[in-house]
Amino acid sequence: MSNPRVINVDLADRSYEILVEPGSLSRAGSFLAKFAAGKKCLLVSDDQVFPLYGAKTVAALEDAGALAVSTHVFSAGEANKTFSTVEGICRQAAQSGLERGSLLVALGGGVVGDLAGFAAAIYMRGVDFVQIPTTLLAMVDSSVGGKTGADLPEGKNLIGAFWQPKFVLADPETLSTLPEREVKGGLAEVIKYGVILDRPFFELLAANVAKLKALDLDFYGAVVARCCELKAAVVVADEKESGVRALLNYGHTFGHALEKVTGFSAYIHGEAVAVGMLMAARAAGLPEVEEAQRALFAALDMPTRAKGATPEALLSAMGADKKVQAGKIRLVLPEALGKAKVVPVGDPALVLDAMRPFCD
Repeated sequence: MSNPRVINVDLADRSYEILVEPGSLSRAGSFLAKFAAGKKCLLVSDDQVFPLYGAKTVAALEDAGALAVSTHVFSAGEANKTFSTVEGICRQAAQSGLERGSLLVALGGGVVGDLAGFAAAIYMRGVDFVQIPTTLLAMVDSSVGGKTGADLPEGKNLIGAFWQPKFVLADPETLSTLPEREVKGGLAEVIKYGVILDRPFFELLAANVAKLKALDLDFYGAVVARCCELKAAVVVADEKESGVRALLNYGHTFGHALEKVTGFSAYIHGEAVAVGMLMAARAAGLPEVEEAQRALFAALDMPTRAKGATPEALLSAMGADKKVQAGKIRLVLPEALGKAKVVPVGDPALVLDAMRPFCD
């Protein structure tokens, strides 16, 4: 049974709604008409998601009154989160005759959303786009807030732009086709919100491990909606990450380094973030937070160790992180379960000591 939840991201003239509703993708035409009617549209997806939901989404855009719908499908995976893929999207837009008043639609996970959003930000100096996230990670994190971008060989997300979507449609039913590993990776981002912002939410998750493991879609709908509420509040307070929004990077400085050191192949993003969250709690000197996280990760069969990476290699990779300022690594560290802060760390020995217990 449908249980719609609508979250508003209040950014004045750039405000938009997030719709979280099981089955909403099957009725997407009615939701997309406001944005697609009378416009040329480009649907951007990858070769894993498009075969599942591409035809349905093209039909929805046609039902919404789109003037024409073209598609661009690229090979799935973080390895293709590059500027050349963004160029491919922009060239497809040009070849399809998209104009400034046209619409890009991102259908897929975080890589698809980040790349399509970045292309929307720079094509003709900015066109509208809509996010239709199909992974848990994208639903609770990357589809909301306007961060778009691509990786460079030197590090993750080093190029990009802040470009807010016009609408986000999250259908939890798409999680049923998601590989179990990807669901678990998304849960790392879900748990992150509880650790840094909402202790009761963390405790709710810990008390409902069975529902999380069984992919209870009603429960996941509530979980996705709560995460979007928390992220929307942070984005409204600090859209371009000059303050409180940096808290959303909890676990990410360590996690991004782990991804890079292991060649973006051993860990998916959420898995690396989970390990990074444990390292961050150790760096904060809060064993109770570290153990609460570890216990929940273990109950969900998520990684808790950085295999194939030395502390020294991770520290070197952190040097290219966007959050380094004046030579100091800025870490998001918990102050207690449900509260966190950003701390510049000048002594690399402290970072190495925090990572060492988790490296094999």
